[in-house]
Amino acid sequence: MDAFPIRTDSDGRTQTKYVDDLSEADLSRLNDLLPWQCFTLDSHGRRFGKQASSKKRNLPQAIPDHRITELNRRFPLGGLSVLEVGCFEGVHTIALAGYGAKVVGIDSRIENVAKTMVRTWSFGFEATVFKCDVEQEVDFAKVPEVDITHHMGVLYHLVDPVTHLQKLAMRTRKAIMLDTHYAREEEAVKSYEVGGVSYRYKHYREGGREEAFAGMYDHAKWLPLDTLVSILKAVGFPNVDVAELRDERNGARALIFADRG
Repeated sequence: MDAFPIRTDSDGRTQTKYVDDLSEADLSRLNDLLPWQCFTLDSHGRRFGKQASSKKRNLPQAIPDHRITELNRRFPLGGLSVLEVGCFEGVHTIALAGYGAKVVGIDSRIENVAKTMVRTWSFGFEATVFKCDVEQEVDFAKVPEVDITHHMGVLYHLVDPVTHLQKLAMRTRKAIMLDTHYAREEEAVKSYEVGGVSYRYKHYREGGREEAFAGMYDHAKWLPLDTLVSILKAVGFPNVDVAELRDERNGARALIFADRG
C-alpha cells in the first residue's frame, strides 16, 4: 500500500504545513539561517532551502523519493522503527515519517542535524535526530536497535565500511536498504583486513569535514559489488536483491535491499 499524506506535484511543489503561510520576509530569514544544500518548493512554488550549486542539487527535491516508495512496498513502514543513516537535510526523513515510520535520523555534521529538524518540523512530521559519526565508537554506541535501516549516500564515504556493516547488522532486526557507490572489479586494487579477512577496495580521496558532500576523513574505501552482497549475507541478511545499477558522475552505484527472511 502506498498511502502517503503529501506528494510533490508535476511542478515540483509540495504542501509544506508550516512554510506555506510564511511571509516572503520570514521565508527568506529561514533560508538564511542555515547552510542549506538542497531545496523543496512549497505550495506556492517558493524555495525552502537553497541549491548547492548551479550543477548540484539545483532542482527541487521530490517527496517521496522513489527508493523510499519501493522500500515501503517491500516492507510496509507504518509503525516500524527506521534508522536513517545520513539524514542530510531531512527530505528523506519526511518521506519515511510520511509512510508512518518512527524515524531515528543520524548525521555526522551538526548542521545537517539542525536542518533535518527544521525541515521535518516544517512539514508537520516528527523524528528523533542527533549527531552521530558512525565510525566513532562513542557515537555509534548511541544508535538504537531498529526494524529497518535506510542507508543512502553514506557507505562510500567511510574509511572502514566492512566494520560498519557488521556493527549495523547488530542494530537492524528486519532489513537494510543500501544505496551506495561501489568499486568496479578493475578499480579495487588495494586491500585491508577486518577480523583476519582481506577485502579489496578502491581508494577514494575525500575532502573532509568542511566539504558538505564529502566524508569526514581524508579517504574512503569503495568495496566491489560482489563484496557488498557477500558481507550482507554474512552478517545475517541472506535475501539480497540488487534492485538498481546506475552509472553516475562519480562512479558506479547500486540500490540494494537485504532482509533476514
